[in-house]
Amino acid sequence: MAEVPSDDLKHTPLYERHVTAGGRIVPFGGYALPVQYPTGIMTEHKWTRDNAGLFDVSHMGPSFLVLNAPTGDAEADHAAISALIEPLICGDILNLKPGQIRYTLLLNDKGGTIDDLMVARTTTPGTLFIVVNAGTKDGDFARIAAAAGDKATLKRADDGALLALQGPEAVNVMAALIPPAADLGFMQFGTFEWNGVPLTISRAGYTGEDGFEILAPAHMSIALWDELLTDPRVKPMGLGARDSLRLEAGLPLYGHDLDETVSPIEADLGFAVSKRRREAADFPGAERILAERDGKLTRKRVGLLVEGAPAREGAEILDASGKTIGTVTSGGFAPSLGKAIALGFVPPELTAIGTKLQVSVRGRAQAAEVVPTPFVPHRYFRKAV
Repeated sequence: MAEVPSDDLKHTPLYERHVTAGGRIVPFGGYALPVQYPTGIMTEHKWTRDNAGLFDVSHMGPSFLVLNAPTGDAEADHAAISALIEPLICGDILNLKPGQIRYTLLLNDKGGTIDDLMVARTTTPGTLFIVVNAGTKDGDFARIAAAAGDKATLKRADDGALLALQGPEAVNVMAALIPPAADLGFMQFGTFEWNGVPLTISRAGYTGEDGFEILAPAHMSIALWDELLTDPRVKPMGLGARDSLRLEAGLPLYGHDLDETVSPIEADLGFAVSKRRREAADFPGAERILAERDGKLTRKRVGLLVEGAPAREGAEILDASGKTIGTVTSGGFAPSLGKAIALGFVPPELTAIGTKLQVSVRGRAQAAEVVPTPFVPHRYFRKAV
């Protein structure tokens, strides 16, 4: 039986499907979403690792930033739209090719992370596809719209449904449903038709597995969800499995591992600060971020293998002598490993792989060791644009 919270929460277009399927509904990012289905998080997690899991991520913030007066010159129009978004982020959008996606960070003036997001160049000159996180989307959209001014319009697309199909069988499921979309590579996207309706489909994912994200109009979402679930390789997944999968993949979660005090370098996301932007030092907080990149750090995110009970968010990280040196920002049991893992921040001198640390769980110190991330290898399908 589904548990429906009484809070005044938003519903995704697929809400009734989750309730009917027995999803345990919880508040998340202002929405009522399933944390798990009757089979449980462990079963859902393992099914996604071996087959294909279907997630409702319609709470996210998809949008299109569209140049108001395109010239028709594709490169000039892309340069113009890139110039509007780049002052807010640390990624190189100018050099994206049509159909290419870039992971980047929305930064404040002190180099802290306002949000992490995806920015993609569409095949329509002067148009970017942007996806932000649920909990920050209103603020993000306002910031982007303000930067665009009267030169571009931000068109929200979060009134539709966003489905994430993840796992090693996802490509075969997609090949049966929308064959051309199966030819996408990791961090590529395009527009494809299904039953006469255009869908925006990307191949990225937040589980470490290969997979696809499908943006569909609300009126088509239930039919699409139902059609995907007719494939025996696909089962519905809740937020619990999504979180355990992304933790095994070593991926940060905004509001936990990232916030407005955390820089890309501290978060071990230095790759998101594009080379051209570093050389120009033309992004928010550049002075701090470039100094940190040169080694002037006070903390850095690491992966921890924890002995014993899982260390949850907020648990203290201790050095070998028992002194508090940091805090766990994400933690839990890793079903794929059969062990407890965590992400957290520690001083730079304690980030070397193999460093022996401790975590405090319910007042008891447990052994922990710094290990490489991802904890479980990524299985993305990379292909040249």
